[in-house]
Amino acid sequence: MEKGYVHVYTGNGKGKTTAAFGLALRAAMAGKKVYIGQFIKDMKYSETGISELLPNITIEQLGRGCFIVSPPEEEDKKYAELALKKCGEILSSGEYDLVVLDEINIAFYYNLIDPVAVIEHIKSRADHVEVAITGRYAPESIIEMADLVTEMCEIKHYYKQGVLSRKGIDC
Repeated sequence: MEKGYVHVYTGNGKGKTTAAFGLALRAAMAGKKVYIGQFIKDMKYSETGISELLPNITIEQLGRGCFIVSPPEEEDKKYAELALKKCGEILSSGEYDLVVLDEINIAFYYNLIDPVAVIEHIKSRADHVEVAITGRYAPESIIEMADLVTEMCEIKHYYKQGVLSRKGIDC
């Protein structure tokens, strides 16, 4: 690829991480090298084993876990800042063809990191590097900077019927 573009998958509907992983799978199957940095997440989801099957995909969980039911702590901010530093280095290295910043929008939403810093890292990345950003609540500055923005809109979700996350489908 001569030029990499910036994708944003946001909104309150299901499928943001799934879309980014689909993109990662497609890139890997085309022989491209992929890095997925999961901000916030620290649980082993079904997708975290992908690098065992596809060695050209590297996935790292860079957070302390979800804090949807309780506010983030100072330690969460430290983790997010370290994750940003690492992902910034990866973006500028040019080692990977696709870099996925999974759930980074949540880190913005909770003021764990500044979108301006991320935009600077993205703008200074190696030219060929494609970037995918996921998570609800994408800030306007990220949307404006992106080349492609998809908003997942929840129309109906079985979670509201009491169905919890199902392994291999939702987690």
